[in-house]
Amino acid sequence: MNSLPIDDVLPALREALATRHEAVLEAPPGAGKTTRVPLALLNEAWLDGQTILMLEPRRLAARAAAERLASELGEKVGETVGYRIRLDSKVGPKTRIEVVTEGILTRRLQDDPALEGVGLLIFDEFHERSLDADLALALSLNGRELFREDQPLKILLMSATLEGERLAGLLDDAPILRSDGRMYPVAMRWGRPFQAGEFIEPRLVQTILEALNDEAGSVLVFLPGQAEIRRVHQQLADALGDSSQVLLCPLHGELDLGAQRAAIEPAPAGKRKVVLATNIAETSLTIDGVRVVIDAGLARVPRFDPGSGMTRLDTQRISRASATQRAGRAGRLEPGCVIACGPRISTNSWRPMPVRKSSRLTLPAWPCNSVAGV
Repeated sequence: MNSLPIDDVLPALREALATRHEAVLEAPPGAGKTTRVPLALLNEAWLDGQTILMLEPRRLAARAAAERLASELGEKVGETVGYRIRLDSKVGPKTRIEVVTEGILTRRLQDDPALEGVGLLIFDEFHERSLDADLALALSLNGRELFREDQPLKILLMSATLEGERLAGLLDDAPILRSDGRMYPVAMRWGRPFQAGEFIEPRLVQTILEALNDEAGSVLVFLPGQAEIRRVHQQLADALGDSSQVLLCPLHGELDLGAQRAAIEPAPAGKRKVVLATNIAETSLTIDGVRVVIDAGLARVPRFDPGSGMTRLDTQRISRASATQRAGRAGRLEPGCVIACGPRISTNSWRPMPVRKSSRLTLPAWPCNSVAGV
């Protein structure tokens, strides 16, 4: 088993959870927290006869994490390690580590507030701060207080970019453990920010073609949504032709498992990949062979509209935390570079700048392929 930066923190983490019922772990991208922490705590005395639940914010990440954990044990998914996601699950009678998504965890807490039989609840990638994850944390804390006085549920929050002090205060001044990351050098290049009304696909396609010509290795491109992925995919296929040695791999949550695995696995010998992904590839995934990241600097997120009483999708500039996560994909396995098609982010003073809503974003089924006016 290869050494990872998180290994240096594991003894302190074991000690912290042996004496406390909560802890906060800060570990940057590449530290190995998702794949090492559950296995390191599996045989602790306080967990005897109980299981570990680990929350992953995305279905693809939950499946990938479970498969990686099982491979570390030399087993198949569904034995010691399993997962539950919407419309799919692989668990067995011997499963002791269960990776779940947010909706599954919330429903389980509603059905069983005490989480009987669970000794440790891990919130991975908690910096994403979704409503479902926050609700699950509140329900687990409330259920522990009401039903688990004799054998309290232990809670571990793991974050890459969120300040641990604020989380620790939420958990009665829980101990904070920090791990170094393992990042290779990443060269940062800044492109011209998209202008109001500009269609993003033509410039992204040109940037991808230039990166394929100038850089080695595979390319990971972050796009706002599925519509942009389809259009960029088509334009790249036309530009590269049928005889190209470049594989075009879309990656988003609605793809079947086979297509998602094709995007994550290494490219065949003598070929390169261009992975066209939504923000699903920001965290918990390592895409083999990628050393170039092209970031459109945009994401499509659900927002509640008080006027209509409905939730719709808005295209917005990403946060500094998301930009950091995306850039980290380029330096996971070897030195790489990032081409950011967005405004330079100041480290001193920054706040997200939402993109003004476009009329074509009124319905989630009709995403806009251009940047609305700021």
